[in-house]
Amino acid sequence: MVHNQRKLFIKETDVLEGLILEERIWEKTEGRVSYHDSVEEMVKRMREDGMSNVFDRWTLQEKIRCKFCLQGLSCQLCSQGPCRISEKGGQDKGVCGIGADAMAMRSLLLRNVMGAGTYSHHAYEAFRTLRATAQGKTPFQIKDAEKLKWMCEKVGLTTGQDTNTMALALADFLEQEMGKDIDEPSVMVEVFAPQKRKKLWKDLGIYPSGVVHEEQNCVASCLTNVDGDYASLAKKALRLGLATIYTAQIGLEMVQDILFGTPAPHEVDVDLGIMDPDYVNIVFNGHQPWVGVATLQKARLPEIQEKAKKGGAKGLRIVGSIETGQELLQRFEVDGVFVGLMGNWLAIEPLLATGTVDVMAMEENCSPPAIDQYAEKYQATLVSVSNIIGVPGLQHQMAYHPAQVDAMADRLIDLALDNFKKRKGTVVPKVPKFTQKAIAGFSTEAVLKALGNRLDPLVDVIKAGKIKGVVALANCSTLRNGPQDWNTVNLVKELIKKDILVVSAGCGNHALEVAGLCNLQAIEMAGSGLQEVCRMLKIPPVLSFGTCTDTGRISMLVTALADHLDVDVPQLPIAVTAPEWMEQKATIDGVFAVAYGAYTHLSPTPFVTGAPQLVKLLTEDVETLTGGKIALGDDPKEAADHIEAHILSKRKDLGLS
Repeated sequence: MVHNQRKLFIKETDVLEGLILEERIWEKTEGRVSYHDSVEEMVKRMREDGMSNVFDRWTLQEKIRCKFCLQGLSCQLCSQGPCRISEKGGQDKGVCGIGADAMAMRSLLLRNVMGAGTYSHHAYEAFRTLRATAQGKTPFQIKDAEKLKWMCEKVGLTTGQDTNTMALALADFLEQEMGKDIDEPSVMVEVFAPQKRKKLWKDLGIYPSGVVHEEQNCVASCLTNVDGDYASLAKKALRLGLATIYTAQIGLEMVQDILFGTPAPHEVDVDLGIMDPDYVNIVFNGHQPWVGVATLQKARLPEIQEKAKKGGAKGLRIVGSIETGQELLQRFEVDGVFVGLMGNWLAIEPLLATGTVDVMAMEENCSPPAIDQYAEKYQATLVSVSNIIGVPGLQHQMAYHPAQVDAMADRLIDLALDNFKKRKGTVVPKVPKFTQKAIAGFSTEAVLKALGNRLDPLVDVIKAGKIKGVVALANCSTLRNGPQDWNTVNLVKELIKKDILVVSAGCGNHALEVAGLCNLQAIEMAGSGLQEVCRMLKIPPVLSFGTCTDTGRISMLVTALADHLDVDVPQLPIAVTAPEWMEQKATIDGVFAVAYGAYTHLSPTPFVTGAPQLVKLLTEDVETLTGGKIALGDDPKEAADHIEAHILSKRKDLGLS
């Protein structure tokens, strides 16, 4: 079992400079690879079938980890390297002269750029889809015209026009915002940033321009012999984080609301038990919902269902995988066609191993590169519906163009029907009997509606101590600090027990949905004060706010609260946690949170521990500048205790009990 084997390689007394994971954490996991029983069941099948899998590959990689890489003290950027920093050996600088702190920060900034670039790519696709829809070139319609008008009013566009004209103007505006340079102030930042933050950001020199400009600036700064100062690089990271949220994330989420509807709470089904081998199953995987929505619209047509039945199936179904699945889950009712969400990225291989998938349609991360063996073994068709996805064994490549999305949906349905004929009777299916109910679809609008369209009721329950504070969880899923989702689920259980409301997004949100923390039954796990509020409002103690792109949406709720109370963000009894961050998009979300002014808990420890001045900057000094900081901790109970202590200190400063 992977995490019992891990004890062979990391002992309690190991010194990997800050990367120690206490033995008592591992003892609680009882040799599991995942918090979820459904995944545990499928891993047995994968191993019996001799399949390479993410859980066993983790164990193999643990044997050969490089301590220099773990500490951020390695660099491969130029031909004079690779360089490693070792003060004990006398190598206190790279060949070019760069020191440990700048080397680690430069590596982190490059990860930040990758994350920001992926968000801005998503935004670009959103804005051109809105434009094409307004031109009548897609099967979509403007579903939330009121939000379109609201957005246009917010950013100063003319609203006395027809819907399509407004949509065209908004698409052009948002695309231009992403490319703005420092000489042209961003309207999106001015409109959506907290009032008391803007002057501070200007004074610190981190008031952002457009995300594309900031990406270019950061990439150019990371070239060999350009910026070798860790503080300068960190400052650029903060500015990039702000640009990402305000000129990419918020815009793309508002556009998706305009196209497909603003999320509203409704009950959904999650976990691998939603799969049924007797249906033609098309899985949409990634982060961008365009092709998934178009295919769902077609799949609900009687003639498509009849076509599937003539091919020997009970019908055709759409299945959500990771963030694309969550985008669908937030906006569409689960029924006999759209059946729900399978889980997060670490459940992709287990999903394919069920032998129930006919088409795996992929358009962004996470589309793991070793799934071709699963497609071959369990008879699934791998299709890219994006110009950025490429995996070994990919059978079909369809670059996304909004005007072609209708034809793409037709092609996917045909491929799935053909695959079903090959799969049925050839592959023995195995579906875990685990399905969980969750309430998805929370948004700023949904929260305000539950409060009677006023923030005062939320303020009142916080003042009364029934809710001590609010924690935003924006998270991936990783094996570095325990079995899949173990840290995420256990940390959130501790938080809600302490009367702390959790607002969740990302792959960590899927973990909480599958674990049963996003339904009304979870109220029983909360503290008495939070229980009272949840029962009164008929909400769970964990509000599913969507995907990692909804970091921006969550910030809009916090900004509304700060402006309503006329306080700055660092004064609020709030915190951010990413207890299982994994990839590059998570790093830019974390940097944003620090610039935004939030106490930001991270686990596992980022690869910067060999850079003492940088560590001090991120965990101590930056708090005196932005009011936010990084807090580390792999033990979920201890992390929850520290978050609670932070929230209580903010309550005390505000004169609350």
